[in-house]
Amino acid sequence: MEITGIISGLIIGIVIGALGRLVIPGRQRIPIWLTIVIGVVAALIGTAIAAALGVADTGGIDWIELGIQVALAALGVSLSVGMYGRRRE
Repeated sequence: MEITGIISGLIIGIVIGALGRLVIPGRQRIPIWLTIVIGVVAALIGTAIAAALGVADTGGIDWIELGIQVALAALGVSLSVGMYGRRRE
């Protein structure tokens, strides 16, 4: 894997993780590194799901794939907020 692939993966993970946090109402008390990890994992799994559904490679912006990725990130953020919050108290 090249360094540009790693950097672009991190940037996409940051964006997807941030969008996932914005979808969840209220304040999330999780560290930024966890948001990035959730975003990267959600982007990878979302791309795999979109490919399985046959909507991963369309002309222009892949809105369905992006929606799947953000939904997975929101799910990951909400689950990690619940687990991280219980552990911290």
